[in-house]
Amino acid sequence: MTATPLDTHREANASSPELAAALSTIAELGVEFVYFQAVTITGRVVGKVAPARHFERLAIRGVQQHQTAVANLQGTREGVLLAGGVNAPEYTAIPDLETFAVLPWDTGFARVFCRLYEPDHLPERAGAEFACDTRGLLRRMLAGFTDRTGLELRTGCEPEMTWQGEGLQAQFRPGSSPAYHIEHLERNRPIVKKVVEYAQALGLDMIEGDYEDEFQVELNFMYDRADRTADRLTTYRQICKQVARELGIHASFMPKPATGMMGNGCHHNFSFWHDDVNVLAEPGVTELHLSEVGRHALGGLLAHSAGAMLVNGSTVNSYKRYWDAGQFAPSRINWGLDNKTCTVRLSAVGRLEYKLPDAAVNPYLSHAAILAACEDGMKNAIDPGEPTQGSSYDAPADDRFPALPLTLGEAIGAFRADQVLNQAFGPELSALLVDYHADEWARYCGHVTEWEREMYWNDTP
Repeated sequence: MTATPLDTHREANASSPELAAALSTIAELGVEFVYFQAVTITGRVVGKVAPARHFERLAIRGVQQHQTAVANLQGTREGVLLAGGVNAPEYTAIPDLETFAVLPWDTGFARVFCRLYEPDHLPERAGAEFACDTRGLLRRMLAGFTDRTGLELRTGCEPEMTWQGEGLQAQFRPGSSPAYHIEHLERNRPIVKKVVEYAQALGLDMIEGDYEDEFQVELNFMYDRADRTADRLTTYRQICKQVARELGIHASFMPKPATGMMGNGCHHNFSFWHDDVNVLAEPGVTELHLSEVGRHALGGLLAHSAGAMLVNGSTVNSYKRYWDAGQFAPSRINWGLDNKTCTVRLSAVGRLEYKLPDAAVNPYLSHAAILAACEDGMKNAIDPGEPTQGSSYDAPADDRFPALPLTLGEAIGAFRADQVLNQAFGPELSALLVDYHADEWARYCGHVTEWEREMYWNDTP
């Protein structure tokens, strides 16, 4: 009988030196519990906790969880659980042992990321990769992309977020901005210190950070292979929530926390590498430029950015960020040379900065979308056109690419129409993304907001 992907992962774990290393760490540090972590379609971390004395067995057998967990156990307005309903089977979550790490704020706990599989008792698809596992999807897409092109996608993220609590209110002259102000970093010193300490303990190479706007801090870590970056961004979010608990304050990745506040983005900086050579640049050329393969990759990214908005702006709230022209969030699909107003900015030789993803993005899906879009551009030699000069907020729309969706409803339609992304994600995951976000959009459209009451309560006669 042919081994299934589930069988293969179990066998690899059983003989892995990383299992022995994890067991040694558990014994040495007195680890008592381990979180078995999976990631949902929206980037939420779900899973189970188990006593560490069972880690060896569960590292091989895996843990079970109802498949609707991958859609946050979200029920539709009609009361139907998404991702299969109450009769859906469980998936089997198998750890990727290289991600095992002890939590620095409580060394009695560790965590490990898992990939998801259909259970091995099903009459059909037993032991197959679970189609709605976004983390597993990215791993498979990266391997396939490298097999086809010989290239590796390397990325770094810029996770902006909001911190609110006593003493964190910004104080600055009207008409100016507190951005980059060391005094405001000092106000946030306890946050910065703890986040960086915990992040470095969990393997993130923290490199720099700044105060972006009132309540908004950005702390960055070193770029790496895309799947590692996605895991690290997920870890970073968990760290920030823990730091907020310890300090008695609030930490949020909400894309647009309030009207007039700067939105929280999560720009993705990326490049493609072959044998440790960045193929987006050409040897000996130092001015800002893109190689031919870089131009085609960029063309593909622009061509599919409208369809990818369901991933990059995955919430109703996301689109408030794109409406605020002048706050460095894109409002149309274009690119420029070190132009901060564009969707894609060539920020350095051989490095593209994709500004559409926001702070709530599922990083596994955003990287999967970049891969699919750029490979389509390379394969079909899609021309990105000339870079935008000056502010793109004032520039005419480029009709070679679809318009940027400016509501979640528009994004659902754009994703449905993008066959490249649908094919890359697969029919099951694509359908679940549409169903989940269409229900969210319907709930929002049926909800009466305070803005409506302020506008219309006393408006007539």
